[in-house]
Amino acid sequence: MKIAIIGAGKLGIRITEALLDGDYDVTVVDNNEKKLDILAQQFDVFTVLGDAKTIETLNKIDVKSFDFLIATTTSDDTNILAASFAKILGCKRVIARVREPEHMNQLDFLREHYNIDMLINPDLLITSEIYRYLVEKYTLSNGIFTSRSIALIEFDADKKPQLIGKSLVEFRTIMPDMLMVGISRKGKMIIPHGNSVIEAHDLLYLIGEKENVFDLASRVHTKMKHSAVQKVMIIGGGKTGYYLASRLSEYGVFVKIIEKDKARCHYLANKLENVMVLNGDGSNVGLLTEEDMDEMDAFVTATGYDEENLLLALMAKTHGIEDVISKVSHDSYTDLISKLGIDVVLNPLDISCSTILRLIRGAKKVISSVLLQGQAELMEVYAQEGMGMINIPLKNMKLPDYIIIAAIHRGMDTIIPDGNTKIKPGDRVTIVCMISNIGYVEKLFKPNIRLSILK
Repeated sequence: MKIAIIGAGKLGIRITEALLDGDYDVTVVDNNEKKLDILAQQFDVFTVLGDAKTIETLNKIDVKSFDFLIATTTSDDTNILAASFAKILGCKRVIARVREPEHMNQLDFLREHYNIDMLINPDLLITSEIYRYLVEKYTLSNGIFTSRSIALIEFDADKKPQLIGKSLVEFRTIMPDMLMVGISRKGKMIIPHGNSVIEAHDLLYLIGEKENVFDLASRVHTKMKHSAVQKVMIIGGGKTGYYLASRLSEYGVFVKIIEKDKARCHYLANKLENVMVLNGDGSNVGLLTEEDMDEMDAFVTATGYDEENLLLALMAKTHGIEDVISKVSHDSYTDLISKLGIDVVLNPLDISCSTILRLIRGAKKVISSVLLQGQAELMEVYAQEGMGMINIPLKNMKLPDYIIIAAIHRGMDTIIPDGNTKIKPGDRVTIVCMISNIGYVEKLFKPNIRLSILK
């Protein structure tokens, strides 16, 4: 499959990294020669210097021969035009990143008249995850995700205290008909393995047959109710802050946005209804105290700086705010996040990349998927002859710590796998993977590759 990526920025590079693990021929187009040189040194990709919103550049790469074109530059207009022109010139499917709020009111028009298959907005995607956490309190709508004969349950470890302090090996002896596929701990999602130990206040994700999961749910789930969140403070009035404030306000939440840029504050005040917009430095603890930070039910840091977002989120936690959520775009802070005690940390690049990969893979490979805490993805895939994961004992695959084979549907049977289980053609396989490493799943799909020797 041939894929063209327009823009060698953060999102473009993230998608490129993910695709290179699969059976794809990737071409990256950018008008910055230095960026392309760096990219060519890091990855095995073909790079083209040029302006992708011109017919000349698109013809230069022979865009009609491509299966996908993904426009990810920082300019909405460039992305829309590049995707539209590519489709007219014969590219099979096109995706454009579009972020400006003004475009969000005319998405149907853009899709129809510019003939774009998918418009993706990273700020809107991360907003949806934050909103779902604050308003529903469960990442899953009712704490349970079902697919055919299996189900995934999400619940607090404190609801089953006999599990606290137990390793994953010990867990299997207590609950042999279940497999633990995820632990959310202090804002960080963990794919558990072997010696992973369950701690108090962990949010656990267990998978098993429906009957067993629903029986467990009746014992560990309190009656579902919407969140009582009433007051939310958002630091940063950029696009994420704007979209989140708008949705929370519509739900009936009292929202305060603190934004440094005065012109941006005027824009927000004119565009948002029933939202208090304050011009000030969100890192000024005195200002936050004056604005009743301690009275807030939730605190969201959504500035353009990861370091500031994490420091402010940590400060909010020390003030006893119940729900603290931070937007972070770099993987380098992964180990630090789990030590800070922030409730949820979300990466818009990971979420966007995961969304795009779902479209590229298509229903022939991925049947369904759901995000867990906005950091991991549960997907059900078709196992087909030739895939690298076929007929290999799971223990020989040497899967990395960020992925787990959770369940296998074979005909009418459901298998909760162990190390000796082999995947066969025709199986429907449930996989859980950290979305920051979602590209590895492509290795499982890739034909003629020996997973038993992968690191």
